[in-house]
Amino acid sequence: MQNHSSSPVLPLTVSRNPAPLAGTIRVPGDKSISHRALMLASLAEGRTVVTGLLEGEDVLRTADAMRALGARIAREGDRWVIDGSGVGALQEPEDVLDMGNSGTAARLLSGILSSHAITSFMTGDASLRSRPMRRVTQPLSGNGSCFATRKGEKLPMAIIGTGEAAPLTYCLPVASAQVKSAILLAGLNARGRTRVEEPVATRDHTENMLRHFGVPVEVGRTDTGGRVITLTGPAKLTARDVVVPADPSSAAFPIVAASLVPGSEIRLPGVGLNPLRTGLFQTLREMGAVLDIENARIEGGEPVGDIVVRSAALHGVDVPADRAPSMIDEYPVLAVACAFASGVSRLRGLDELRVKESDRLAATVALLRVNGAVVRVEGDDMIIEGRGGPSGLGGGLVETKMDHRLAMSAIVFGLAAESPVRVDDTGFINTSFPGFVGLMAGIGAEL
Repeated sequence: MQNHSSSPVLPLTVSRNPAPLAGTIRVPGDKSISHRALMLASLAEGRTVVTGLLEGEDVLRTADAMRALGARIAREGDRWVIDGSGVGALQEPEDVLDMGNSGTAARLLSGILSSHAITSFMTGDASLRSRPMRRVTQPLSGNGSCFATRKGEKLPMAIIGTGEAAPLTYCLPVASAQVKSAILLAGLNARGRTRVEEPVATRDHTENMLRHFGVPVEVGRTDTGGRVITLTGPAKLTARDVVVPADPSSAAFPIVAASLVPGSEIRLPGVGLNPLRTGLFQTLREMGAVLDIENARIEGGEPVGDIVVRSAALHGVDVPADRAPSMIDEYPVLAVACAFASGVSRLRGLDELRVKESDRLAATVALLRVNGAVVRVEGDDMIIEGRGGPSGLGGGLVETKMDHRLAMSAIVFGLAAESPVRVDDTGFINTSFPGFVGLMAGIGAEL
């Protein structure tokens, strides 16, 4: 496995930008799709070529792990070439699988490993080792596999897979694309029908990519508006090339920054527009943001388009809980936008944020409060009293808790605030958005 050393601590002070943001930037490839492309290509028979892959720390950990499990993966120029070993043919890794900071990679790979007759050991960085794995280990153990974790169901973890995996039927208590995907991936090497029911629709990249690799996936509706996803194993995946769109979650940061910095206008080409990922775009429009889609098209089975954003005066918004799965990673930067908007915003149903890279709900509240925003939590809702502009905002030190999205949200806050914002560590940004500071500088952000 390749060695990825820990990121150095990189503090940053961000002051209100003196000029508008302007220009065109291509944000990195979609992280969710990049993880899945590497995993499914490694399980496919034949050669897959992936273009647009996010080359951030999280995704590189996934590439290392799949190599350790027997796939041949090489970077050739701007392409990644993967020769898969086929479902059921993974080899036992010789060393511990280090997933770095990536909860997505750890949880999805747990599903794959659970239905292969190999023993493996998984760990991660300090942040990932603090996050519970029970949400996936509890349902996955129903297929005959065994998991041994530290107290609190935390990594490091031993996974004893089974070669006779039983197909799982599971109803998600909380909407989670990671848990759903882990169960579906376990079902690829189980004999029979795997069935997952989710209370509301979550991002469906796993289902889309399984179909792309030739696996029939059925999706139905429940009486309460949820979805039922089924597949039948053992499945055969046939190699097919993958084009990874630009990540809408990464695009969120320059989009909010351009909305808040007066006079700004930026373009972001080729952004993924999967309707189960675009809740933030809908919400920003409801707040009065000027956000247009041009050149809409389909690439690699996913809808994409070019996004044009212009600065605008934002107002408060009431975001329903059922929108949370389509924008779960964007709430910190949405909260920043709400702090600058006029009026009160209520962001509902944020329980999932408590089990992200940090307790992202508590950390987002802390980010806002230390910089002068009035915010409170009621149950799983966050209520923000917007200032209607930069007055009185900024001046605080943001503790990022090793969370890349908090760090980028704090930077966006500083670009629009009256007083400078200090960020304790930006080193973890490269896990999801390599080159973020440079790209923002390219459209006029003075960082």
